[in-house]
Amino acid sequence: MKQEYQDLILEATGAEALLIGAKIQTLWSGYGEIVRVNLEGSNRPSIVVKHVVFPQESTHPGGWNTDLSHLRKVRSYQVETHWYQHYSTDSGCRVPICLAARSFGDEQLIILEDLDVAGFDQRRTNVGVKEMRACLRWLAHFHARFLGVAPEGLWPIGTYWHLETRPDELEAMSDQDLKAAAGKIDQVLNSCRFKTIVHGDAKLDNFCFSRQGSEVAAVDFQYVGGGCGMKDLVYFLGSCLEEKECEKQVPDLLDYYFLELRGAVGDQVNVAELEAEWREMFAYAWTDFHRFLLGWMPGHRKINKYSKRLTREVLRKL
Repeated sequence: MKQEYQDLILEATGAEALLIGAKIQTLWSGYGEIVRVNLEGSNRPSIVVKHVVFPQESTHPGGWNTDLSHLRKVRSYQVETHWYQHYSTDSGCRVPICLAARSFGDEQLIILEDLDVAGFDQRRTNVGVKEMRACLRWLAHFHARFLGVAPEGLWPIGTYWHLETRPDELEAMSDQDLKAAAGKIDQVLNSCRFKTIVHGDAKLDNFCFSRQGSEVAAVDFQYVGGGCGMKDLVYFLGSCLEEKECEKQVPDLLDYYFLELRGAVGDQVNVAELEAEWREMFAYAWTDFHRFLLGWMPGHRKINKYSKRLTREVLRKL
């Protein structure tokens, strides 16, 4: 790690010395890495550094190596930096504290609190109802906190699969009926009366759990922006549940989310009207993500009978 990066870390943490620790993960398409840095002489034993490097050439798992794809990723890291610097949450929707963020030409550093130290040291690849409810509670409080807040400096419309940012994937679709309806579905979602700020990539992998699995914190805010809260919900549930589990468990999980949302919103708005609108938007949001998958990776495991059934329901309504 370059000396100027180390100097920034020392300044941000008040540490006397640092030791570069283990790599936590490589960023998508080779755009850098996330590493843990151990500290000496600081009140924090360690921090996490998201080190973004914009490559001259990138490798995309799906083969989508285009200028548009590159520009979208560059913008996503700018949005994430702005998010950490200008937006704050609370204990109901915990995120890592940002200690510093700075650009160095084609490289960027985001210095974050180590959530492992804060008690969120568990990662889950398979979850039960308790863990899913913890994440749904986080999403409900997040959506309530930012209800009606304009996404200034963020994506005007959040989520990484938003139609306007994915023309290549739309063009690649073979489902002509859904392809023709994609713009209308997007319009319905964007014209919601009740809007919030959505996480935009709320998959299971982006939640860090407490040891008991009853509390969570969330990371990865590259695609945070405006929109209907159901976009986060459908993406999260799809990351946890297989086809048959969706049929059995989604209704109860959806009820739990709205229970938490009602409590978190309080008397900000007419919560009955909010719930009615967003329940109506659930199938639209699910279909919107299904549209993206059909163009991006038509053999994806999430393209299943449950998704196809919701899509047919939406197409009949249009």
